[in-house]
Amino acid sequence: METLAHRVLTMAESETLAMTRIARELRETGKDVISLSIGEPDFNTPEEIKDFAKQAIDENWTHYPPVPGYPELRKAISLKFKRDNNLDYTPEQIIVSTGAKQSIFQVVMSLVNPGDEVIIPAPYWVSYKEIVKVAEGNIIYIPTKIENDFKVSPQELRDAITPRTKLIMFSSPSNPTGMLYTKEELKAIAEVVKEHPQVIIMADEIYEHINFHGKHESIAQFDFIKEQVVTVNGVAKGFAMTGWRIGFIGAPLYIAQACNKLQGQVTSATCSIAQRAVIKAMEMDPQQSKDIINMRNIFQQRRDMMYELLKEIPGFKLRMPQGAFYFFPEVSSLFGKHVAKDTLFAKTYKKTIIENSTDLCMYLLYDANVALVQGIAFGDDNCIRLSYATSEDKLKEAVKRIKEAILALN
Repeated sequence: METLAHRVLTMAESETLAMTRIARELRETGKDVISLSIGEPDFNTPEEIKDFAKQAIDENWTHYPPVPGYPELRKAISLKFKRDNNLDYTPEQIIVSTGAKQSIFQVVMSLVNPGDEVIIPAPYWVSYKEIVKVAEGNIIYIPTKIENDFKVSPQELRDAITPRTKLIMFSSPSNPTGMLYTKEELKAIAEVVKEHPQVIIMADEIYEHINFHGKHESIAQFDFIKEQVVTVNGVAKGFAMTGWRIGFIGAPLYIAQACNKLQGQVTSATCSIAQRAVIKAMEMDPQQSKDIINMRNIFQQRRDMMYELLKEIPGFKLRMPQGAFYFFPEVSSLFGKHVAKDTLFAKTYKKTIIENSTDLCMYLLYDANVALVQGIAFGDDNCIRLSYATSEDKLKEAVKRIKEAILALN
C-alpha cells in the first residue's frame, strides 16, 4: 500500500545532484570521471573567515541563535546590501537561513497559494520548479533563446502576467546560462511588474560576485519597485562557502516576518558558528578583497580558455557567459546521431541513437567519463550545462574527451 505523500512522490530528484551521484558511483568502479556537473567553487574559504569561525568556537557561540539570525549578522548584511547594491534593507527585513535554497523555499511557501501562477523564465535553476510544485502553484514558463543570451524581454513578461500571477523567479548572473541582466534591462522589467501590484519578484543573486561584466545590478535598486522585490543571496559561491550553509533574504517587512515565522517551525536558526563566520564575509568589500578578486579572475581565465576549446567541438553552439561559472551550449544538432553498439552507453540503455540532452550527457558520462548536466533539468532540452569550477588541466582533458566522443558519433 502506498503511504508516501503525493508531494514527495511527484517531486523529482535534483538532476545536478543525481549526475554527481552517478559520477561518484562510476568512480567507485575504477572509472576516471571528470565532473563538470556540480556548481561548487574549487577554492577554499578565505583564511580570515575561517579564523573568525575558530574564534567563535573559542568564545562559545554554541547556543541557539535568534531564529532570523544574530542581530550583528543581520546588521552586517544590511550594510553589505547598501555598500555593494545600494539597497536599503533594515536588519528587520533580513532573514538568515540554512543556504539560499532554504531562503527561496520559504519565500515561495510564504507567498504562493494553490493555483497561484508563478512565472519562471527558462532555462532556470533546477529547484525553482520543484519548490513551486510543493507549494501547489501553477508554473508559467517563458522560453528564451540562446541568440538573446537566454534573457526574457519586457513584452514576453507582460504577455505572461495574468490576474493570478503571484511571483516571478529569476537569477542574475544565471545558473545555468551564465548570462546577466544589465541595469537598463532590469529597469524595463521592473516597469512591467510595477503595473501589477500583486506580483512579487524573487531575484536570486547568489552569483553576484562572479561577474565578468562589471558592477552587479539588483532589480530592487529602483525605488518604484522595491516593495515588490525579494532579494536572495548567500555566501556559497562568491566566498567559496558552500558547506557553511548560509543564505539570506532582503524583503519587504511583511514577507520577512512570514519567512521568520515559517523558519521558526521548520529549522529555527541556522548554525551559530557559520553565522559568526559570515559576519566577517559581509565585511569584505568585493572590490578590495584579494580573495574575491583572485577567484573571479581565475574563473574569467577559465571561461576564456573554455570558450576557445568548446567552440572547436562540432555541434556545440555557444554564447560567451558574463557571470557564474557555467557554459550552456545548444547541442540539438547532435540529436539523431548514432553511437556505436559496443559503447557502454548503448549497452546500459539499450539504444544507439542520441535523442535528447539526457542521452547526450549519459553517453559522455559513460563513454567519455565526463559528467555534465542535461539541459532538460533546467527547462531547455536543446542544451547541456558544463561547469568550469575545476582546474585548467581537468578542463582541458574533459573537453578533449568530449570532442573525441562527439567525433565518434555518426
